[in-house]
Order: sequence, then structure tokens, then C-alpha cells
Amino acid sequence: MGYRMRPFILAFVAGFWFHSLLLGAPQAVAFKRSGTHIDVFVGDRLFTTYYFPPSVAKPYLQPLRSAQGTIVTRYFPIGNTVPAAHLHDRNLEPHQRDLFFGHGDIDGIDFWGEAAFPKWSDDTAFGRTVLRKLEEMEGGPQSGILRANFDLTGPRGRVIAEEMQTYTFRGDTRTRTIDCEFVIRASRGSDVTMGDTKEGTFGVRLVAALNSPPARMVNSNGAVGDKEVWGKRADWVDYDGVVNGEEVGIAIFDSPMSFRHPTYWHARGYGLFAANPFGIREFTDDPKQDGSWTIPQHQSLIFRYRVLIHHGNYIQAGVAKAYQAYAAEQQ
Repeated sequence: MGYRMRPFILAFVAGFWFHSLLLGAPQAVAFKRSGTHIDVFVGDRLFTTYYFPPSVAKPYLQPLRSAQGTIVTRYFPIGNTVPAAHLHDRNLEPHQRDLFFGHGDIDGIDFWGEAAFPKWSDDTAFGRTVLRKLEEMEGGPQSGILRANFDLTGPRGRVIAEEMQTYTFRGDTRTRTIDCEFVIRASRGSDVTMGDTKEGTFGVRLVAALNSPPARMVNSNGAVGDKEVWGKRADWVDYDGVVNGEEVGIAIFDSPMSFRHPTYWHARGYGLFAANPFGIREFTDDPKQDGSWTIPQHQSLIFRYRVLIHHGNYIQAGVAKAYQAYAAEQQ
């Protein structure tokens, strides 16, 4: 073994050891399907539910819970219905589901907004992410995996591209993690262009108690708050605060293997938490920039992220070291 390799291997082993120590003994993951939704259990606790009904424009996970059962994302819309008590929230944005993938400009069609909620979008051409097949649903003693194939369908029914969503769930007594992979494939006879817009792309909508303020938003560069985090590139972003008496946080890690890493962040103090590698023109406020990307016919674009829900604040939870361990796994 060459001397130059030893520091890398030692760092990898140290990161793996820290990651194992932080997470503790893994708990079993199990799934229960009922029609167009799948409940995800970690140990004996319900963690989240994967919804993919044809009446809703895109699939989503809702809600997300901590290891103690605290809900860290908002619980609505319920299908396409928003509770009346929330209709006057100026930051409602009901198309922002609890955890979802969608982009505001795919071949000129909006897959971020939804036709069910036109008031909250300037677009009139809304797309739909339509289930083709549930490819895999397998629990296990240490993790569980869901994989589903979708058609990206335009407003007139034309299929623009294919999308594969894969989620790997894990958990222990203190944390929950979801490894997310999204693959968009130009498989329908033409190139596919992902446009430059801030309205995207991998999003989580947080419970109000994690809005910043009163909670804290911080990125991997040490920037704190909406003005310093929004539109900046970073390896990860974390929100932490107190929800129903639990000090809890949620981080999104951008994989080193993901498209255009480190990603830009469309992360807002009002609870929108999104990684967006495309909206460079708006993020930089430079009209000469163009963050669009064309996927050639028969090729794919891959996005990978980890969602970590942790007890305590980001320092207590060792989020920076947890990211290092995750990044080492991705190499």
C-alpha cells in the first residue's frame, strides 16, 4: 500500500467509525402498502408514508418523523386539500409537499407547481409525475428500499421523459435517514432540457416550528440564516430547533456524485428546504448566467441526496462528521 493512500483510508475508517457510533444499532425497516400509499416503519414506529395517487401531480413522502416520533415536516396538503386554518398563510405554497422531487421548467413545463393550486404559480403549463410501476419494495433488518418508475407527462398527455425514484430508509434510537436517488432519462424520442429557475428541485417543507427564526438554518460553510444560505452552494444545510418539546434537526446532504455538486440551495426561512442545481441566474443575480442543462436522447441525469433527521442541534448531532462519512460512502 502506498504511503499516499494511508491518510485517505484512515480518514474513511475514522468517518465510518464515527458514523456507526453516532447512529448506534440499526433498526429493522418494514413497509405496508394500501392502494396508492405505502407506510414506512422503522422498528415499531411509523416513520413516514409514500403517496402516489393519480389525483395528485407528483409523489411525495408525508410527514417525516424523528426517532422519538416528533413530526418535523408540515402535515398538509392532504391530497389536494389545504385545511381552512392555513389558507391565509402568505407563505402557504401548497405545491411544496413534505418531501418531493420536481422542477419548475422541464422542456418548458412546470413540474414544481401543480395545476390544483394555480394561485401559487405563474405558470399555466403544469406537468404530472405519473406512476408506471412500483419496481421494488423490500424491508430488512438494517434498511429498506422503495423504487418506483414514473412518466413525466405534459398537460396534453405527452410523455416527456422517464423518472426513477429510489429511497433507502434507515434508523436507530436517535436518527432517521433517507438516501434519495432521482434519475431523469430522456427515453421518449428527444432531448430533455432542465431550465434555469429557482423553482426546484429536491424539496422538503418543514413544520412551522423549524422556520428560521425561531429555529436555526446553517450550511456547511458556517453561514446562518436565510440571507446567507439562500442561493449559495454548500455540501449540506441543516435546520434545528424545538418541536413539541424535542430539540431536533433535519439536514439534507448533497452527494459528491450528484449533478453539479456542491448544489445551490433554494432554502427559505419560512420552511422551504430545497436543493436546486439549476437556478444559477436567479441565485447569482447575474443575467449572463445560464444554469439550464440538456439531457441528450437516451441519456440520464442523476441526483443523490441524504436526509438526516437527528436529535439535538447540528453540533450535538455531529452533522459535519456525518456528512464526511456519507461523502466517503459515495466515492
